[in-house]
Amino acid sequence: MHYDLIIRHGTCLLPWGEAQTDVAVRDGRIASLDVAITDTAEREIDARHLHVLPGMIDSHVHFRDPGDAGVESIATGSRGAALGGITMAFDMPNTKPAIVSSEMLASKRQTVEAHSLIDMGLYIGATRANTPQLTFLEQEPGVCAIKVFAGSSTGDLMIEDDAGIEAVMRSGHRRVAFHSEDEYRLQDRRKLFETGQPYENHMRWRDEECAFLGTRRIVALAHKTNRPAHILHTSTAEELDYLAEHRDIVSVEVLVNHLTQIAPDCYEKLGGLAVMNPPIRDRRHYEASWKAIRDGRVDVVSSDHAPHPLAAKNKPWPECPAGLTGVQTLLPVMLNHVAEGHLSLARLVDLMSAGPARIYGLQTKGRIAVGFDADFTLVDLKEEREIRNDWIASPVGWTPFDGMQVTGWPVGTIVRGHVVMQDDEICSAPIGRLARFAP
Repeated sequence: MHYDLIIRHGTCLLPWGEAQTDVAVRDGRIASLDVAITDTAEREIDARHLHVLPGMIDSHVHFRDPGDAGVESIATGSRGAALGGITMAFDMPNTKPAIVSSEMLASKRQTVEAHSLIDMGLYIGATRANTPQLTFLEQEPGVCAIKVFAGSSTGDLMIEDDAGIEAVMRSGHRRVAFHSEDEYRLQDRRKLFETGQPYENHMRWRDEECAFLGTRRIVALAHKTNRPAHILHTSTAEELDYLAEHRDIVSVEVLVNHLTQIAPDCYEKLGGLAVMNPPIRDRRHYEASWKAIRDGRVDVVSSDHAPHPLAAKNKPWPECPAGLTGVQTLLPVMLNHVAEGHLSLARLVDLMSAGPARIYGLQTKGRIAVGFDADFTLVDLKEEREIRNDWIASPVGWTPFDGMQVTGWPVGTIVRGHVVMQDDEICSAPIGRLARFAP
């Protein structure tokens, strides 16, 4: 048989376990897991001593496009993703202007198809004005989910009240993703904190109850409307324990930062480069997040990649904006957690490939199986590297993980059979497409 691509001699993470097997690709799909030594291909990759993972997905990024290309864009964000072993990313709608209409979706689709190195999904932002159209908008090509900012947003994208959230939940049927901090508590507590105070006051202002209260309200509305919800960047022990009781209707995301950094040390070391929403919290919540990873209460691990210029991040708190770079460093940091024994490689695949596919309804991604898209992330589990600012593709040029020594590194990014990155080099023109989601 003759194929477009054969990956030989790798250790593949298949849905049924690890296996030493060759993988063949034809027309962008996985064509065979039973490749003969006599079979040929237009291109062959020797994956000896490497692990072949299903394409890694970052289901929570802010590529800032449309917006300011000097901060980030689809072109630069997808480049960073590909360098970091990510084959697909889901982009948030709080751009300038926001992605809240069919017209803006159409424009964003054109940008993805012209400039992205990886496949993408797009969130639609819920507003009070577009709520009646959400049933239609969630069916638009490439839409991964409706996104509701129930706290920590401005303008039209803020829907903080129960009536407004319930109206969104009654418009459509697909899973709704939530930033679930409680806006009323945030505003009530704002007066307690003034300019010039320590960066760690960010976590005191946006305290555990702020997150837990928001999540309890959303879970209640999910049950009331029988609409599945997804709690983004879950950050507290209280939320994780509570959500375990509501797995029938709510899924859970945890960010790599909440699995890696611990307050107050991170604020003392990084200053504004540790400021994100919800905030990085203390060791109790860090340990609770890992416990939830180990016992299966977490569905997805993402980056919440949200770049800002370094000059802005170095402003005193609370003038510094919240948000960190992360799409490029997500997989290296998580592979290091595998090396340190925090989770298995199979669990990592579940959290960063099969999990996003399951939660968001991706139809042909998330596993290495015949008929699925030929998305692969090749990793060297023994490669020791240092994450450095000068490796970061984002125009802002920084990472909160600068100087971190890691074991495990992505050495190949393959999207629908196209080799996009190999050995730290981008080797493809933009070939990204919008993914297909279950209706």
